[in-house]
Amino acid sequence: MNLTAIIEKSEDGWFVGQIEEFPAAISQGKTKEELKANLIDAFMLLLETNKEITRKEFINKRVIREDLLFV
Repeated sequence: MNLTAIIEKSEDGWFVGQIEEFPAAISQGKTKEELKANLIDAFMLLLETNKEITRKEFINKRVIREDLLFV
């Protein structure tokens, strides 16, 4: 899976950005490389948080859960 980082340089010199496909994943960094690493961390945190929220919605319900592979 490829995602797109939207990056801006702030007036104070920091790089700020978000993931285009998941706009809730936002971060900043002193360099573009640091920003991109921080965006990955923000994305992983977003996925884990959403997973926890969804699991709570399906407590005590009979569902089928299957892994998906994105290639």
